Amino acid sequence: MHKQFSKESRIELAALLKAGHSRRECAKQLGMDKSAVTKEINRNAGDDGRYRGARAHKKYLERRKRGKHKERKIENDPSLQQHIRNRLKKRDSPEQISGRNTISINHQSISTETIYQWIFNEEPHLKKYLRRIGKKGKYRRRRGTKIREKAREEAKVKRIDTRPEAVDKKERIGDYEGDTIVGKDRTKRLLTNVDRFSGYGMIDKLDLVRANVVQDHLARRFQKIPRSKKHTYTYDNGTEIGKEDLELEKKMKVEVYRAYPYHSWERGCNENYNGLVRDFFPKGTDFATISEKEVKRVERNLNHRPRKRLGYLTPHEVYMLGMTTGAIQAGM
Repeated sequence: MHKQFSKESRIELAALLKAGHSRRECAKQLGMDKSAVTKEINRNAGDDGRYRGARAHKKYLERRKRGKHKERKIENDPSLQQHIRNRLKKRDSPEQISGRNTISINHQSISTETIYQWIFNEEPHLKKYLRRIGKKGKYRRRRGTKIREKAREEAKVKRIDTRPEAVDKKERIGDYEGDTIVGKDRTKRLLTNVDRFSGYGMIDKLDLVRANVVQDHLARRFQKIPRSKKHTYTYDNGTEIGKEDLELEKKMKVEVYRAYPYHSWERGCNENYNGLVRDFFPKGTDFATISEKEVKRVERNLNHRPRKRLGYLTPHEVYMLGMTTGAIQAGM
């Protein structure tokens, strides 16, 4: 037997009544007691005495809402509201306010959870008076000013100007810069990484741009690179790879640095490389229509293209084969 009516059972009851069934017959069809059916009809029928399923359910919901409102102790008691405000401003915690009210004859008992719910849902400006209630607390205010909060976020990353001097000199293989190229659909992108010394690039197609997805792509790429060719990795300030770099460093096994916001020129090698990629995939390209095979074809093309700054060696020859300027002439 059903213990209570749902919207569907109310509509079914209305249909049975309209078809001429008695209350006893309706109860049997619905698997309920006759008393439950009679009570439902008496409580939720219209002013004209007719029972309509959808309207009956609406009437039930409105009555339940009114009932719950009556139970909202703080919202229905202005003096209690003012008392809580005053205690919060004196830096009492919701737990202390609740506990004191329990032993006070002037105010009714109110739970700590109810006070928190009232603050967060009805009086959010009072959150500034809340103290931290522990690392595992469900509710706590954000500690400190916005300046200190920003400083804490900054502490989770290393900025580009703290990189070793060797990175700026471009005298070794293993210092990389990375970014994403946005397509027509911003959810589809290309993840590009380039070695600063050789110009050797790596391109991965991203069908989903989330921190864990991007980090997994980077981890797989860099796991294949020998330790001797991994020193630093500098990324754009975007959140595509997350807001904290410690976990990424563990996955990539390389020091990770971030450029400053809106300072794309700080990653000049990667910006230039992305420009070369754009020759093949212009702005507005729908990456959903580009295959992984096409992406790898572009990657190979750029890695085997002679570069003037390399003495017309290719990035592949310098990065993969260890060739140096003049190596071709010397071997002739």
